Amino acid sequence: MLKINEIRMDYEKEQIGITHVPEFSWTLESDKRNVIQEAYELEIAEDPSFENKIYASGNCKSDASAQIQPEGVNLASQKKYFVRAKAKAAGEESDWAETSFVTGIMDNSQWKGVFVSAEEEADKDNSKGTYVRGEFTVSKQVKEAFVSVTALGLYNFYINGKKVGHDELTPGWTSYRKHLCFQTYEVTDYLKEGKNAAGAILAAGWYKGKMGFDGLAKRRNHYGENTALLSQMVIRYTDGTEETVVTDESWRGADAPVVFAEIYDGEIYDAAKEIKGWAEPDCTEGTWKQVRKLEYDFSVLTGQGSGKVSLMDEVKPKEIFTTPEGDTVIDFGQNMSALIQVHAAGKKGDVIRLDCFEVLDSKGNVYVDNLRGAKESLQYTFGEDGTITYRPSFTFMGFRYAKIVSFPGEPKLENFTANAIHTNMERTGFIETSNPDLNQLAHNILWGLKSNFVDVPTDCPQRDERLGWTGDAEIFCRTACFLENTYSFYRKWLRDVEADQTEEGGVAHVVPDIISGNEGDNWLLEQGSHSAAAWADVAIVNPWTMYLTFGDKEILKIQYNSMKNWINFMREYSVDYIWNYKLQFGDWVALDAEEGSYFGATPNDLTCTAYFAYSTGLFVKAAEILGRTDDVKEYSDLYDKIVDKFQRTFYDENGEMTAQTQTAHIVALYFRLAPEKYKEKTVQGLLRLLEKENGHLVTGFVGTPYFCHALSQNGHVKEAYELLLKDDFPSWLYQVKMGATTVWEHWDGLKPDGTMWSADMNSFNHYAYGSIGEWLVRVMAGLEVDEKKPGYKHAVIYPRMGGDLDYVKAEYRSVYGPVKSFWEVKPEETVLHVSVPANTTATICLDGAKEVKAADGLAFAAGKDCMQAEAGSGDYEIHFVR
Repeated sequence: MLKINEIRMDYEKEQIGITHVPEFSWTLESDKRNVIQEAYELEIAEDPSFENKIYASGNCKSDASAQIQPEGVNLASQKKYFVRAKAKAAGEESDWAETSFVTGIMDNSQWKGVFVSAEEEADKDNSKGTYVRGEFTVSKQVKEAFVSVTALGLYNFYINGKKVGHDELTPGWTSYRKHLCFQTYEVTDYLKEGKNAAGAILAAGWYKGKMGFDGLAKRRNHYGENTALLSQMVIRYTDGTEETVVTDESWRGADAPVVFAEIYDGEIYDAAKEIKGWAEPDCTEGTWKQVRKLEYDFSVLTGQGSGKVSLMDEVKPKEIFTTPEGDTVIDFGQNMSALIQVHAAGKKGDVIRLDCFEVLDSKGNVYVDNLRGAKESLQYTFGEDGTITYRPSFTFMGFRYAKIVSFPGEPKLENFTANAIHTNMERTGFIETSNPDLNQLAHNILWGLKSNFVDVPTDCPQRDERLGWTGDAEIFCRTACFLENTYSFYRKWLRDVEADQTEEGGVAHVVPDIISGNEGDNWLLEQGSHSAAAWADVAIVNPWTMYLTFGDKEILKIQYNSMKNWINFMREYSVDYIWNYKLQFGDWVALDAEEGSYFGATPNDLTCTAYFAYSTGLFVKAAEILGRTDDVKEYSDLYDKIVDKFQRTFYDENGEMTAQTQTAHIVALYFRLAPEKYKEKTVQGLLRLLEKENGHLVTGFVGTPYFCHALSQNGHVKEAYELLLKDDFPSWLYQVKMGATTVWEHWDGLKPDGTMWSADMNSFNHYAYGSIGEWLVRVMAGLEVDEKKPGYKHAVIYPRMGGDLDYVKAEYRSVYGPVKSFWEVKPEETVLHVSVPANTTATICLDGAKEVKAADGLAFAAGKDCMQAEAGSGDYEIHFVR
């Protein structure tokens, strides 16, 4: 039996509104072992019967089942295309598997609509919502209809009274003046013969709303001063004709019942201000006025086919209780980014108000100080007697708890539901162990990702910040790519990383960059708004990580100039190959910092130069993969010079590191910068520094992600496990023991006595230290990528046992199918279960094996560090003695 389970386009099951020819991939399923695809056929057509084909590959003899890029394909705008593929392998041929995709507007010159606004120029500091609407006539039988929509601000789009699609917070947050996404929807079933109406509710969002944090001089209107809508609908009739409906100056506008909406501060909704039938034809209610046309650069528009924000998990509250101070509080049991849906009965004028927050203080009372200026409030006023269901539309909140400020009647659990909100990404990674605390840590890491991947990778979801800090995104990228299908998410965001680079190639601290030009009143950022080591290196590390995860050269091609420009920036501002530049965060919030300081003890010259070398080395690999031979030669020479300078500068004549910090030793080892003759001395130095802290880490953003790797890669798996499993302060499991449901910003965000680290910068939902997830997957579970055959085309399955764990299960749903590792320790033997997907191979390594008792058909032999065997696709169960 051979079958194609599913076809994907740019690694997604669904693409609606794409504006390029996607890469195709598929997963194969077979009941045989050692299956390698021998040939495939791929076809694209304008009709589901495939009579009007625009592409037919013919019989391609190839084992490629991913990164298939059809050539010579011309796609029309706002049109549905049908795709099918079949494969041959192991003497069998699969049936056709089918899917489809929809294009957006392929060429920005084809836009006929204009941006229309219901706001006046005087509304620039107003956070109200507005309606815009227009009417049109459908006079014939409709074959198909598609609409492409975007906004300056946030929008919900409606046709004939019904919201179009399930996306939230559209069009998302990008570097608007350089990159603005539009979304496309199939709307055939929304239309009716005769009069129709289309419209939208608009709100400030990231575009003109308050964004930044205390100290920034300019707090709102970062991109513009008024909201506006752009839409373009094509209606194709069964008689072969078509019609276009666009936003223009014939549309009308009015104030909406959303009287206030801000990302940080929540939403206020007054149902008495609703205009009944506002998105339906022949609306006679309300006071409507002519819209204004706003000018905008259409060249920055790009279609977004996938990776849009959605309402995801539904979380029911655990309890409603009264605090010692007398507040009524809902506990949802999970810290998250979410919107609360309220279902309640009330009378006209009754008000529901909920204030969201993360944690209780040491006495069990409401604690909001760490929200700083953010209010996180939702408020609904009844417009008439009756029962309502309400959920905010133009904000999101980071919380576990909600204080009930006002509510008609007695609030009950069934009145409330939290809908987690984040970019719609498929879960791809799963891990489970015999240790409940480790399982909770894995849970916390996952929910940290969910909470902070709200269109951009934010630092935190609750206070007045929620910015795309590049350092957090860089160190967490490998973990994120395991847990979720991040391809569309990162591909979109990396476009803004490049868009916001300086002319010299410097990379902003936050992307989209709302700091540059506004930093003057902030004590920290006035020293520089771009190009910090580990932060700016996101331009290199994230595309490289995506290449490893998906095997995708395309992302390297797309980001190549951005990558190269960042390396050139470091080279330009280095002095004799020592790199440092203006504001550096260094080993941010490390515990070896001086009292009252955020900056760890590891010198910036060392961390900056280490990253200079690391990123340059990765860039050389990218250049090799893309065949850029001149760059390979030039930047290989640069890399060698940086490494030589690092070794001569940060090692003394006795082979000791000049900086006696954990992080200095970690980056020297993990980035392979330690001189070979001093490598073991560096390892012993790290162990000595670890022992000095009684086996605890004191590292920050630079050292923490790689600590366990630096140990396990150098023969100290036992010590890596001991570090991982510490459960007193400071450690990953300390947070678990303190009841965390996400990862904290600070090791001691909540102290054992219940007091807080600080109110100024103390998020309890900060995914950066969740980067330990990468070690859990790559080492503990043993799922590793082979750089020469990335995307798990060839996997290395080498779990390292330890930590008194009885078992570890892990699964990663790769572009080829599920790769699985499950090891369990029994009294007399260890059993390793492995799954290798069809059309791939793997090297299976047995940690510490002395004897293989049952090899399940594999031929194990002694390798460099372990017994190993080569395996084709299939399921295997290996029994061995350690």
